Amino acid sequence: MNEIVLTFKKPGLHTTVQDLGRLGYQNVGVPLGGVLDRQAAKNANYLVGNPENTPVLEITLIGPEITFNTDCEIAITGASLSPQLNDSLIGNHQLISIKKNDVLSFGKPVSGCRAYLAIAGEWQVTTWLGSASASSFSPELLTPDSLIKKGSTLSILAGKSKTSRNKINKRTPHADILRVRVVPGPEFEGFSRLTIAHFFSAGHIITQDSNRMGYRLGTKLKGGPGNYEMISSGIIPGTIQVTNEYKPIILLADAQTTGGYPRIANVIEEDLDSLAQMKPGSELWFSLA
Repeated sequence: MNEIVLTFKKPGLHTTVQDLGRLGYQNVGVPLGGVLDRQAAKNANYLVGNPENTPVLEITLIGPEITFNTDCEIAITGASLSPQLNDSLIGNHQLISIKKNDVLSFGKPVSGCRAYLAIAGEWQVTTWLGSASASSFSPELLTPDSLIKKGSTLSILAGKSKTSRNKINKRTPHADILRVRVVPGPEFEGFSRLTIAHFFSAGHIITQDSNRMGYRLGTKLKGGPGNYEMISSGIIPGTIQVTNEYKPIILLADAQTTGGYPRIANVIEEDLDSLAQMKPGSELWFSLA
């Protein structure tokens, strides 16, 4: 097999190697991790003919600049971040042929927050607990290949797949306002009617201090998080906690596996991919599923 080497002249805002995560270790405190928009990542791997759990690059808002040392096939899905091949715009959701010394870069974010880059072949990256996803703690030690920095390189053993596809159906463009369906959380009944009414009747803005661990929302809920003490309890991606400042946090894939704040609701699994494409400044509205 030919070896594809990617060299990162620029790392982008937050570019990481991700797959579908570390299943089966949450009981010992290891976050699930993995791609935040699972369907977009699967679509990218589908286009290049890779198994769906093959690693991809998750690219957040400002993309990297990558030089390829040889021919290969790639696909980009998820957010529209104005991808360019040798300074010419290219599209998402299609199979793209790369030639030796080609340069892939990204421009202005058009819609969405996270794009996914798949490359046909076997990724030669360090794994931890069966996953190549960048660890949310000690990534330099546990997953040194998966946190992209300036000058980083990635190696992939190329193999043109007979199952690659030229294009797929495009997903709905990512808006800056999203209605998210939720189910009541374990402490839902402990919140006042005023708090619950405010939670469902107001738009919630994602703040700038949000990341892959969670979206912090700017709304200060009327009535507060309830008048009882919490012991640390289990949480999953999509759990919505209310802090002591009466502000909701939506926990995402890199969040810890337990938390001590009351859980007002949980985002349903079907809406997590759309949620992952919301960026700071986006507005969320909640409704019962």
